[in-house]
Amino acid sequence: MTTIGPIAVLGGGAWGTALANAAAAAAPRPVVLWMRDAEGAAAMARTRENARHLPGVRLHAGVRPTAAATDLGEAEAVLVVTPAQTLRSVLGALHPHLRPEAALILCAKGIERGTDAFLTDVAGEAAPGAAVAVLSGPSFAADVARGLPTAVTLASRDGALAARLAAALSGPTFRVYHGTDPRGVEIGGAAKNVLAIACGAAIGRGLGESARAALVARSFAELMRFARAWDARPETLMGLSGLGDLVLSAASAQSRNFAFGERLGRGASLEEASGGKLAEGALTAQGLVALARRRGVEMPVAEAVAALLTGAVSLDAAIADLLGRPLRAEA
Repeated sequence: MTTIGPIAVLGGGAWGTALANAAAAAAPRPVVLWMRDAEGAAAMARTRENARHLPGVRLHAGVRPTAAATDLGEAEAVLVVTPAQTLRSVLGALHPHLRPEAALILCAKGIERGTDAFLTDVAGEAAPGAAVAVLSGPSFAADVARGLPTAVTLASRDGALAARLAAALSGPTFRVYHGTDPRGVEIGGAAKNVLAIACGAAIGRGLGESARAALVARSFAELMRFARAWDARPETLMGLSGLGDLVLSAASAQSRNFAFGERLGRGASLEEASGGKLAEGALTAQGLVALARRRGVEMPVAEAVAALLTGAVSLDAAIADLLGRPLRAEA
């Protein structure tokens, strides 16, 4: 198996910085960390710290922050860690500066607003001809950046490529499993954000841990139904990028989506609940429900979140609707 040489990371937020550190720690190779903000890149290069997003975490010596697209041309693999809703514009602008054979690893989680497109499809349109993989799993940026044990999944339709990329990114504490079901991996990452909002809202409303456990279980049932309808493999969703990520996101205030839902449960407005931070599930909910309806998939928890976010129902009405659903055999 040939090794992967230079790596580029697009996106200088917490997750992009953490993955840049992980890539540099995995092997002695150059890692370019690209961001839009030239001043921010210069400051990070000078202080060796992402003070805004990961204060107190030292940037690996092998990581070079930059805002110059021309610095991306040597990368053999490119981790795309910009938010899901900016994926099309970022790739469209930077694709001409990348090597034609460079593999793209999508690390954002979501569904494109307006088109309801999966991110692999967005990447295929924005960067025609590029080999595309998806990385997802139960992981917090702070844990990865600090070298705490973390396991994720990387999938590509090209199994040999997935194995090479996974091996290139795996290090002493960052374990990357590989597979050939990118659709399943991206569905798990996108849907769990929406479902985590529901779990946060339940806790914020004081419904208790039993309610959260029930929501996690029923949310996972929705996730499996949705994945099957879009030809994803059930075993993918049973793994790190499905069940693993859902459990983490639905159980910790470190999850932006859970924290967003929890604040909604306590009575905050949508603006107050966001706290100035991106909760990707809030941007994904409508698209997820639209795709589910397109394939006739029943997703009452996701639909409740989508209705809550548009103001169509109150939180108490959404809870009452879920509790008032007809009893049925568990499936």
